[in-house]
Amino acid sequence: MISELDVAGIYMAPIVAFVLAAVPIFIVIRVVLTRLGFWRAIWHPALFEVALFLSILSLLVLLWPAP
Repeated sequence: MISELDVAGIYMAPIVAFVLAAVPIFIVIRVVLTRLGFWRAIWHPALFEVALFLSILSLLVLLWPAP
């Protein structure tokens, strides 16, 4: 796990970096699923999107190499 981030003298939690890394991955997966017509099979698309984003974020945090 990384320690806090120093951005222009302001310390931020490391989750900010992970969220910023997860957003483009989520957008790419969302576009691919939309083009495949995947959303027709999903009961609650908004709930699925939140779960997908949290899954991507969790994987990034868990797979990040420890110092």
